Amino acid sequence: MSEIRFRLTIDADEYLRYYRGEVDSVQITSVEGKSFQFPASALQKYVDRSGVNGSFRLIYDDDNKLVSLDRISN
Repeated sequence: MSEIRFRLTIDADEYLRYYRGEVDSVQITSVEGKSFQFPASALQKYVDRSGVNGSFRLIYDDDNKLVSLDRISN
């Protein structure tokens, strides 16, 4: 397994596009410059009134499938 650390800010209005299903995945770039795409549904537990904000750790398996997503700071 491998991990990526990244910072993410999605305002509430933009997150509505994910919530409505207009956008089904999130493309991020790690602090090291590596790109990764994961299902937007993984962010649901981190949404608040302002949207999604924070630093995250994404763990993925050898097939590049999402294993876990954790917020490590706001």
